[in-house]
Amino acid sequence: MEVIEFLSPANVVGFILLFFRFAGLFIMTPFFSHTSIPMNIKAAIAFVFSVLFFSVMPPLVMQINTTTVVLAILSEFLLGFTVGLMLQLTMNIMTFAGIQISFIMGFSMASVMDPQSGISMPIISNILSLMALMMFLALDGHHVVLLFVNDSLQEVPLGGFMLNEEIFDYMLNATVTMFKVGFMIAFPIVALSLLIDIIFGMLMKTMPQFNLLVIGFPIKIMVAFVVIIATLATFMNIFRLEMMETFHYLPILY
Repeated sequence: MEVIEFLSPANVVGFILLFFRFAGLFIMTPFFSHTSIPMNIKAAIAFVFSVLFFSVMPPLVMQINTTTVVLAILSEFLLGFTVGLMLQLTMNIMTFAGIQISFIMGFSMASVMDPQSGISMPIISNILSLMALMMFLALDGHHVVLLFVNDSLQEVPLGGFMLNEEIFDYMLNATVTMFKVGFMIAFPIVALSLLIDIIFGMLMKTMPQFNLLVIGFPIKIMVAFVVIIATLATFMNIFRLEMMETFHYLPILY
């Protein structure tokens, strides 16, 4: 009898909405959305977290009918998706920087499959993306996401999330920041490569026998690797500050 009372329509619908909140989150959030994790495993993890968070879920206050439940499911999915998109835009800073560096080094054709996104990208971009993921885990980003869900249950009623102007403004600014900071990270290599090109151009004018393909490109690649190694700690510190700022802006979804 107690089991039947527990499986009331309000509890069942509330559990479904909580599950879709986690499902939307795991589709876009770094680490949880990793393509090496099978989809059925992600669904199982979302189900387990829904069971764990069910005890802190507030009572459902919406009317239960087909229309409201479908709209509430879309709302919950959108909330999780928006959180993942905010974090993913920050993660893409390192990806964009890696693309610029690879192009300057002549590695744009040396592409490998990115295990996180499942798409082909230059090898330097792939390395920086994996390091960004490690930094995300070092900052306890996966724990921050779960704590956000816990807080959102008290601040955003199930099925009550709606996009607002502040969220759109943040997304626009985050997209601009992704390109701006990504190019700022790649700038030392870009600037030094431009200086090397100028020097090589002067050498070719004074020494026409200078073979740029045989001598110039290996030197350019070696210098770029030296600069990357020397500035890698600064790269990751810039990324850490941007990710911490993203964590700070997550409450705008409330």
